[in-house]
Amino acid sequence: MTPVVATAVLTAAVAHAGWNAIAHRIRDQLIAFTLVSSGGALAGVVIACQVPLPAPAAWPYLAVSAAVHVAYMALLMRSFGLGDFGQMYPIARGTAPLVVTVLAALFVGERPDGWASLGVVVASAGLVGLALWGIRGSGGRPRTAAVTAAMATGLAIAVYTVVDGVGVRASGTPLGYIAWLMIVQGSAIPLFTLARRGREFPAQLRPHAVRGLGGGVLSVGAYGLVLWAQTQAELAPVAALRESSILVGAAIGAVFFEERFGGPRVAAAGLMVVGIGLMLHAG
Repeated sequence: MTPVVATAVLTAAVAHAGWNAIAHRIRDQLIAFTLVSSGGALAGVVIACQVPLPAPAAWPYLAVSAAVHVAYMALLMRSFGLGDFGQMYPIARGTAPLVVTVLAALFVGERPDGWASLGVVVASAGLVGLALWGIRGSGGRPRTAAVTAAMATGLAIAVYTVVDGVGVRASGTPLGYIAWLMIVQGSAIPLFTLARRGREFPAQLRPHAVRGLGGGVLSVGAYGLVLWAQTQAELAPVAALRESSILVGAAIGAVFFEERFGGPRVAAAGLMVVGIGLMLHAG
């Protein structure tokens, strides 16, 4: 992984944590993700008008990815509705890297070398530490439903990461692939919300429109950078480095949502940094 690719992935990580925080900030999660999806779809239309269509071989991957992305959005809505941002975001993101490593080895034939493998393991240990800290809710009871939803979100992330890693390489145009992915997946949740909310839909969107649509545009930029990086480096290190967004998410939770950061998260963040260093050394 070259420094340019690493910088792109780290930039994507910051942008990703940002749009997730925007979505979490809007109390009505269905409205939040409707706006984010709509913003992504609008940005996709603009990009699609400027770039070639993806190659025919990429469209089956794009269709599967769009379906998994819709499931991911639904699970993320569920986890955000049940738990704290600083807790749910790390669990969702932290589940993905090791699963991506396994899936990429099984289905894509990518087996990271020793340094990269060690980096993925160490970084994932840091991510797990961030996820497990504070896992109990009020009264010391585990937040079972919230944690389950967040872990399922992470599995969805791992699946679409591998599918898109193959699809974007077959597309011949990373920008075309991200554009049409956002158009296809970005239509599902708004249509569902329209059917469910009916006449109340426009009035519910209006107070949050600028912020939510801006989050959607941010999501396109974040994932577009990741897709480009997947054409330049192996999937597992990109996935692990991308999850440095957890550090940003934990900081956002502490500063903007008044959620505790604490010493254990500092130690886990240190493991994350060491893992990233090992992955970059491998490049």
